[in-house]
Amino acid sequence: MRVIIRLFAMQREQLGWKQRAFDLDDGSTIEDAWTMLVGGYPDLAPAGSSIRFARNGVYADRDERLADGDELALIPPVAGGAGPARRIELRDAPFPDDLEAELRRAVATTADGAVVTFVGRTRATPGTPAPGETLPEGVAGQLVEGLTYEAFEPMALSVLGAIADEIAARFGVERIAIVHRTGEVPLGESSVLIVAAAEHRGAAFDACRYAIEELKARAPIWKQERYRDGSVWIGAPARHAAPHGSPGDEEVG
Repeated sequence: MRVIIRLFAMQREQLGWKQRAFDLDDGSTIEDAWTMLVGGYPDLAPAGSSIRFARNGVYADRDERLADGDELALIPPVAGGAGPARRIELRDAPFPDDLEAELRRAVATTADGAVVTFVGRTRATPGTPAPGETLPEGVAGQLVEGLTYEAFEPMALSVLGAIADEIAARFGVERIAIVHRTGEVPLGESSVLIVAAAEHRGAAFDACRYAIEELKARAPIWKQERYRDGSVWIGAPARHAAPHGSPGDEEVG
């Protein structure tokens, strides 16, 4: 059977490719695929204890069997990012006042002529209820008093890491931070903070805009608006891939 193996971040840079097809024996497990890959690329071995796997976009254990045509993604550590130039985090506590300055220091270098920051905050005006959701009786016309965010954390972090990879490929911006809240976020508090550093301002602006638009469209992070007399989940069906595909995703033999 043939399986597509995808690499991200550290492993992508280490091996110099992002996606390849490999032939495996029928009935092979994810562990068998890893053993095969390490046999051909011994430098991968030290990362074995920190690598996680996703089969067809869903996290999977090493003993899970693969099928012909499966996509197996190697997921390196993502919380905290790939080195000091990238920060990818979910936080269940309010952002400290100095977080923005901390992230600027973390991602910007003397080569960067622009640092662009986006801060998303809880606003009083309501959003659009998710499909199947309706406003509770009596809530219509009320203002939002707070938000509650829920995340499928491992997958959310991997999606945010993939978005950062796409930003690097599309705009050449390697130095970026994406930090998102979970739990309750009162009115006026920050729920997401994005910082992009680049040599020129256009790329930094593009990176920030792409990050927030793709985060809202694809990351498994859900938002519930709370009102005085009820609550409702907000959103639209998730988009599972980058718009028009991602550069570098072409299959090679």
